[in-house]
Amino acid sequence: MKLLVFAHVPPPHHGQSYMVQLMLKGFGGDCRKSRNKSGARNIYGIDCYHVDARFSKSLADIGELQIGKVPLVLFYCLQAIWCRFRYGVTSFYYVPAPGKSVALYRDWLVMFVCRPFFKEIILHWHAAGLAKWLETSVQIRTRAVTYHAFKQASLSIVISNYNVADAEKLLPRRIRVVSNGIPDPCPDFRKSILPRHQARFAARAKLFANEPLNPGDLEKTGGDPQVVRVLYLAHCTREKGLFAAAQAVLAANQILSARQSPVRMKLFAAGSFVINEEKAEFDQLLKNPEFNHAVNYLGFVSGAEKERALREADLFCFPTRYIGENQPVNLIEAMAFGLPIVTTRWRSLPEMLPPNYPGLVDSQSPEQIAAALLRLMNERSGETARENFLGRFTIECHLENLARAFHSLETAALASPPAAQNSRTATPRNI
Repeated sequence: MKLLVFAHVPPPHHGQSYMVQLMLKGFGGDCRKSRNKSGARNIYGIDCYHVDARFSKSLADIGELQIGKVPLVLFYCLQAIWCRFRYGVTSFYYVPAPGKSVALYRDWLVMFVCRPFFKEIILHWHAAGLAKWLETSVQIRTRAVTYHAFKQASLSIVISNYNVADAEKLLPRRIRVVSNGIPDPCPDFRKSILPRHQARFAARAKLFANEPLNPGDLEKTGGDPQVVRVLYLAHCTREKGLFAAAQAVLAANQILSARQSPVRMKLFAAGSFVINEEKAEFDQLLKNPEFNHAVNYLGFVSGAEKERALREADLFCFPTRYIGENQPVNLIEAMAFGLPIVTTRWRSLPEMLPPNYPGLVDSQSPEQIAAALLRLMNERSGETARENFLGRFTIECHLENLARAFHSLETAALASPPAAQNSRTATPRNI
């Protein structure tokens, strides 16, 4: 199957661009750049022709109105149409925008220019909330144009059951649910990470019981089991929960101090600031001695620095209320490293975690988040988080299910008579 992938890869780096990058790599890369002279296909039978439709140079540019983006849209559309005829690609893969007006207008233009040239339109819904936004935040004319641009797509791929509503709103012919997945970032988990988690848990249990620690207790803990290392790894914005996480750690430490506990929490915040005013506010907070003692800003981390932050963490805190949040990669990475997670009951996030998970909070209330952090601090849940990752969110599982969803178009075309091919699948099927 030949697939025209109209989507950008990093930079800028965020969950959607990273997942597109993983998909392209898993399916053998861009066939325009690395033609397989032997004629052999990748194991998934998907040949990708990539148009790197990058409209923003930085995170702050995403979804913002810039005149220079209009010629870029047309330039990328022409590339796609050229690939359609040069390589005989008839399936067009596209990632719709979340509820942002400028991004939606871009989507309209792409669909109106490109859609007439392709037989199959595949929409992959990485962001959530468009359906509700269309109903509550825009005029009826905007809804009508959006329906006209996107309606009756051949296939809508969503990454959670919550996300199904976004796809259903635009009346696709069929829907498939395919969870995200990433390469295992710590295949040595049981050998090098789990023993550290267990040693730190055991040492803290002694500290809570007012028992002294001996050199053997400290051997595998990293030397500071009295510090519960809470990691925030995301774009540093209020909407994503940075400020709520910091205030929650301060609140948790006040509770621990009142209990006369020798244990304290410390937030390690990793990521880039998107809004200058929020960075200035955070820098001002760091001037407060109490805040500065409880919060360590790591800046943007990647590669070995990012891996180290995840390996050394005890808990992961991501109290997001971001409008387009769906199935963030940072939570999947935290699971892979066996980290107990505190996050919000927001959009698709509860679906990522086991039933009745104790780390879910209703809002960005620092008090709720602090209570959840204190609760999880005493639970040995690293193995459970890791098992959830291995069972649901590996790259192998993701690519296999994604390829199956793509090939369902070919299966439907072969199995159905022409008149039936326009019928829509009534019930989404989990893959």
